[in-house]
Amino acid sequence: MIRYIQASSDWELKQILALQQQNLPKHLTEEELDSQGFLTIEHTLELLKEMNAIFPHTLAMDSEELVGYALSMSPKSGDSIELLRPLFSQIETLLGGTEDYMVMGQICIAKSHRGKGIFRSLYHKMQEFLPDNYGKIITEVDTRNTRSLQAHKAIGFRELKRYPKAGREWSLIVLP
Repeated sequence: MIRYIQASSDWELKQILALQQQNLPKHLTEEELDSQGFLTIEHTLELLKEMNAIFPHTLAMDSEELVGYALSMSPKSGDSIELLRPLFSQIETLLGGTEDYMVMGQICIAKSHRGKGIFRSLYHKMQEFLPDNYGKIITEVDTRNTRSLQAHKAIGFRELKRYPKAGREWSLIVLP
């Protein structure tokens, strides 16, 4: 049975990094990139700790095994990852300086557990864990990652804007 928790230990954060490694483009075939999706950013333990201290990450656990995660980022973390600075700039422009949102920094489900509703449940739990004054979850998806775009759309995300960044096109999406 899958249980959903917030990250609270270095061991859990290290499990995130291990699952992340398995889903980075450098470890996937072209076929997997197209059919299964991919992750864009490789985090460090220090950065995960910094992000987790503000908003704990949401984890899907099968017994003691991490089978999925959704990383949380506060607007206060906007300068921590160079590749994400344009995201926060776009949000600032669109929302006019409000900080009533949380950025989902990355979501990943273990290959063995895909198609079982964990993606949807991670977002549902993330919403439950948010403080009451945070009404939105915002993220961006590389438009080449069609599996991710379709999954986000299926649970209610809507597109705010598309824009180029780092030689790719990105879709800025929100879950109201």
